[in-house]
Amino acid sequence: MVAQYGMMLIIGWQTYNIARTDGMSVAEASGQLALIGLLQFVPLFILTPWAGLAADRLNRRNLARLMLFLQLACAIALAVATWNGAISLLLLFGIAILLGIGRAFSGPAYSALAPNLVPAKVLPQSIALSSIAWQTGVIIGPAIGGYLYVVSPSMPYVASAILFVLAIVAISFIGKVPRKALATGSPIKQIREGLAYVRENKMVLSTITLDLFAVFLAGATALFPVYARDILNVGATGLSQLAMAPAIGASIMAIFFSIRPLKSNVGPIMLWSVAIFGFATIIFGFSTNMPLSLAMLVIVGAADMVSVFIRQSLIQLHTPDHKRGRVGAVSQLTISASNEFGDFFSGSLAFAIGPVAAVVAGGAGAVATVLIYAKHFPVLRRTKTFDPPDDLLEEDITAQTEQRG
Repeated sequence: MVAQYGMMLIIGWQTYNIARTDGMSVAEASGQLALIGLLQFVPLFILTPWAGLAADRLNRRNLARLMLFLQLACAIALAVATWNGAISLLLLFGIAILLGIGRAFSGPAYSALAPNLVPAKVLPQSIALSSIAWQTGVIIGPAIGGYLYVVSPSMPYVASAILFVLAIVAISFIGKVPRKALATGSPIKQIREGLAYVRENKMVLSTITLDLFAVFLAGATALFPVYARDILNVGATGLSQLAMAPAIGASIMAIFFSIRPLKSNVGPIMLWSVAIFGFATIIFGFSTNMPLSLAMLVIVGAADMVSVFIRQSLIQLHTPDHKRGRVGAVSQLTISASNEFGDFFSGSLAFAIGPVAAVVAGGAGAVATVLIYAKHFPVLRRTKTFDPPDDLLEEDITAQTEQRG
């Protein structure tokens, strides 16, 4: 996460700066940021269903390791191009496509692997601890990327390359993980089975799509370069601080949940957290004061962490192990739709109506989404605990017994 988020921050910053240097207006340069998001989303959209099947049929460790090699190659290419002064919009767009491919396959592999490593009864706590590590990477990554860029534009990519190497070494230490074998059959049929499970399980469907629409509408992160350069006037260092602020709030909540795990009223709390996420985004959109902007982004990150923690726990615990790869792929696709395609939406909206109006409208859309889901998905209002259905517990126990015996 340190390598990935540090690298993506600089890709966005370089894209926006090249566009502005080439004489584009703020709106036109925002459109280039939108294109970066779109180019990452398209391969994710096309490949994610197949990536979920791969996570269920192939060795998940090897799949994740292969995608780390791909991201390593991207970091090296960007470092060399930046060092030689050969960085261009065309190269940045091409790397965005490759990173989209890497994330399409790595996301389902990671999400499906995690529940195999810990017992189901402690999975929520393990998700909290994993989220701490993830959010720590999100904090450190932009900080390292932004400050290293001030020293030398190529240094963030060099640091990312080193960290990808370390990640490859670390994942190699995970031993063989026993899991229930996927039944043989048509790949298309198995992909449809995963999609059908998400569609039929209202709990999984509502938690996945709530995040999709809320973050898709209220994704302000794509416009951080615009705010840093032309609204708040804080430059590359301020860009790092803007990127760090949501992760700081998220880390605080993750640490809190690791010490005092959430056990009751999980559905209503998830709805409230998304609403707070939307309101804080609205205030950030209007702000021209750096401390206020940072404070609102901390709240955005904390609220998002609550939603992420609850969503991940419910999806993992309400999905049988032999379908987690495919269900995780659907979740990965919605996350990518809300993030990468959301970046495209935010950039396009900023091009059409301006960056401030785009952020404010997105926050209002997130609040409206909560009201709609509270009405049309009563399962969220009624969900009090993370406890999975008894039939899923019995299915996983049977699968573990078969593996041992």
